[in-house]
Amino acid sequence: MTALPETRYARSGDVSIAYQVVGEGPFDLVFVPGSVSHVELGWKVPGLGDFYRHLASFSRLIVFDKRGTGMSDRVSGAPTIETRMDDVRAVMDAVGSERAAVLGLSEGAPMSVVFAATYPERVWALVLCGALIRTLWAPDFPWGWTEEDWDRGSEEERRRWGEPEFMQEMVQSLAPSLDEENLQGMLTLFRQGASPGAFDALNRMNRDIDVRDVLPAIRVPTLVVNRTEESEWLREGSRLAARLIPGARHAEVPGADHPPFAGDSESYLRPIEEFLTETWEERSWEEAEPDRVLATVLFTDIVGSTAKAAELGDARWRELLGAHHSLIRRQLSRFRGTELDTAGDGFFASFDGPARAIRCACAVTEAVKEVGLEVRAGLHTGECELLDNKVGGIAVHIGARVAKEAAPGEVLVSSTVRDLVAGSGIEFRERGTAELKGVPGEWRLFAVDTVSGRGAG
Repeated sequence: MTALPETRYARSGDVSIAYQVVGEGPFDLVFVPGSVSHVELGWKVPGLGDFYRHLASFSRLIVFDKRGTGMSDRVSGAPTIETRMDDVRAVMDAVGSERAAVLGLSEGAPMSVVFAATYPERVWALVLCGALIRTLWAPDFPWGWTEEDWDRGSEEERRRWGEPEFMQEMVQSLAPSLDEENLQGMLTLFRQGASPGAFDALNRMNRDIDVRDVLPAIRVPTLVVNRTEESEWLREGSRLAARLIPGARHAEVPGADHPPFAGDSESYLRPIEEFLTETWEERSWEEAEPDRVLATVLFTDIVGSTAKAAELGDARWRELLGAHHSLIRRQLSRFRGTELDTAGDGFFASFDGPARAIRCACAVTEAVKEVGLEVRAGLHTGECELLDNKVGGIAVHIGARVAKEAAPGEVLVSSTVRDLVAGSGIEFRERGTAELKGVPGEWRLFAVDTVSGRGAG
């Protein structure tokens, strides 16, 4: 392969996503890159080009640049995980891919995890390479960065991005085995793949990423690959992912390089090819359609409804309830929510993304003020059972219990929701821990303080 593959663009909302399709294998493989990529300059890094060619030798390989990087449209700030999921679906739709294997590398892994759990009907296998599962230190994640160290490093990267000496140090820390030709190719790719502001926005988003709660919800065959001597937070995060994802395979290969194409790439590629080929031949997804998905559930109820109904009388109360329902349905339509139930004066809805769900809840709390009402809202993201086009299970019960803890006019979320909306512009106020009736353990809850950034998209 001497000529560059043709670069095309898929429309995702009002943003153009650059992508390429390479190879004619029996199945589709979507490659979700790390923080910075460039679909054309990637081929000019010899090792990366060889890596792509190997993947394309047994698949139809689909590569793309995330919005804000490479040849895709520049955007303000960092996109949320759910916005990136929309971009992947847009690219898959553009190339006619109904179902694909997804390979998430490094910073591309969190979105790949959530995508596989949310849309199992679009994913038949998942591969995670050197996966970013969580960034910051926590008592149950002792390999993470301290906030001070991460912020200090991010500030230096923002300030010195593009300086030849600094860029070389950064790339060599990620891939110490690169020879001069590959090193220079990566330096060019990084400089042209992202601006200082774009990379800083990605750093700020990645700081708060934590997809550990989503890992047990993955129901597609999964392979986790990491190198034995790469950075501890990535290595241990990969090992944790392999333990938490049901039935996941785990391959550790020798070396300290983070990028799969650096160092001994053959030992890295071998388990990937074997896993994908074997999983494709088994075609286990044909035996049964997915019966569980990752979803965000929203519960609302009217504050003081009994007293209000008594004050108004039956006829006027029914009229007010009708206005309330119409206002909520308008917001559900705007934020792509699915109405599931309207028991009494409460609403139960589901969303395929937590940031959209939060924005919808905030819009609802404001909208009902028009008719003199006040609502409380609660949200949780978790694995839900699909029951006749509705969702059920423990995640639904948790969402309902979170709503019960909300104060009048408040939007309250579980820590799982908070951890998945990094980069959204949504800010929270910690509300402490609570025991949710009928749900084991204590739950950290957060009240939505500020909602900024994107609208319905």
